[in-house]
Amino acid sequence: MEVYPNPLKGILLKVSSVVIFVCMSTLIKAAGKDITTGQITFYRSAFAIVPIVVYLAARGELRTAFQTDDLIGHLARGFIGILAMSFGFYGLVHLPLPEAIAIGYAMPLIAVAIAALFLKEVVGIYRWSAVLIGLTGVMIITWPRLTLLETGGLGEEEALGAISVLMSATLGAIAMVLVRKLVKTERTPTIVLYFSLSASVFSLATLPFGWVDMSGHALLLLALAGFCGGVAQILLTASYRYADVSTIAPFEYTSIVLGIAIGYVLFDDIPTATMLAGTAIVVSAGIFIIIREHRLGIKRKAARKHLTPHG
Repeated sequence: MEVYPNPLKGILLKVSSVVIFVCMSTLIKAAGKDITTGQITFYRSAFAIVPIVVYLAARGELRTAFQTDDLIGHLARGFIGILAMSFGFYGLVHLPLPEAIAIGYAMPLIAVAIAALFLKEVVGIYRWSAVLIGLTGVMIITWPRLTLLETGGLGEEEALGAISVLMSATLGAIAMVLVRKLVKTERTPTIVLYFSLSASVFSLATLPFGWVDMSGHALLLLALAGFCGGVAQILLTASYRYADVSTIAPFEYTSIVLGIAIGYVLFDDIPTATMLAGTAIVVSAGIFIIIREHRLGIKRKAARKHLTPHG
């Protein structure tokens, strides 16, 4: 992917993607609890294809986007990704919006651990410490919900929602690792397009297991959610053309501010003290890992430059 250094533009694109992703989550939550996760995932994936195809066609990349040397890798990423989305959407509709967003921040922390265990990436004591501290913050957020398992009723739904978001974060971290392997041989448009296509097919396979009848209003909300997901993905991908990951990644955490505001105004979700404290810990750990990765990246570049023969 060709890069055009312009950090401010990269940050604006990243923040725009975050805002639209939160809008997507809001639309899904507003569609209601009765819709199956398979249906939600299908509409989220299928309608995301529309802006992605238009974008690739406008750039003249649509035809080449279908060319791949690793179809199995795309299907594996799509299957794991669709499971992550399904768990995440279940948690989203059964938890307050800010909590669902905050627990989802566990994904990059878990990805560090998975990369160390399965990709043999070297992770030092500082990043391991940040992962453990961040996961402690996640437990602070989820613990009040998990204790509700003993009460049954609505409390049980919220507890299952918290567990589902944790499962989504874990599966999402695995998907991130699979993407890291794909980017070594595959182009970004190919990865984005095949994920949306495979996710649509996999989620459509849940149709025989009991999709519910939806109102026109709910259908519209889910279609808009899917479209927003596609647009946000395009903006996110474009942001990496203008700035380093370490520069724009911290702005992911602006979603919690927007989530708290929307949750309060639209869904009467009032953040608790434990939720805010846990979120602060998770965000701090995440930003520390981003900064650490940036510093290590600078050291690796310097080492490669030093080892490169001159003349």
